Amino acid sequence: MEKERIDTIVEILKSELKKYDAPAVTAVAKEKRDPFRVLISTILSLRTKDKTTLEASRRLFNRADTPEKMLKLSRDEIEKLIYPVGFYHRKAEQILKISEILVEKYKGKVPDELDALLKLPGVGRKTANLVLNEGFGKLGICVDTHVHRISNRLGLTKTKTPEQTEFALRRILPKKYWIIFNTLLVTLGQNICTPISPKCSICPIEKYCPKIGVTKHR
Repeated sequence: MEKERIDTIVEILKSELKKYDAPAVTAVAKEKRDPFRVLISTILSLRTKDKTTLEASRRLFNRADTPEKMLKLSRDEIEKLIYPVGFYHRKAEQILKISEILVEKYKGKVPDELDALLKLPGVGRKTANLVLNEGFGKLGICVDTHVHRISNRLGLTKTKTPEQTEFALRRILPKKYWIIFNTLLVTLGQNICTPISPKCSICPIEKYCPKIGVTKHR
């Protein structure tokens, strides 16, 4: 029964969310599926709105879209290109360090294994899984705050952290949905299933959602 509900939810979201803009990293990947661009744009997206992330990513990649080219820029130049993303000083430093490691250890290529990605500066499980998904088309479940929140509201998971949600979803989510699940729930979370007072009245999957933890909605 739960598998049927998941199938229904995913198919409805795939159909109904087409009218909304794709999340920033997904948009970057659609422009050019390149693991390095996906990795760097994901770094930029942390604690940053999608519009700002997308604009900053495009400015940066117009100047440098490979680790080798990135290393030719100074930290100050990168900071100016990515401003006003959140924590842009730290992110500029991380981008340079990541680029240096990729050139020295991986011949300028982004590794396509989770464990190797997790060793890069500033890369956690969310970022690593998103790079696998959008950069390589490999299976992984990327869980950010939207996926964590909505999975719990739907009753698919009963978890306290995004990492716990990832492992819970690995047990119940059919592998055919692993890549697309993040895009669907991030889009839903940004536009409808917001953290405070979600717009349940216009949600396409409202009747399949027990609204766990929701105390007020529109």
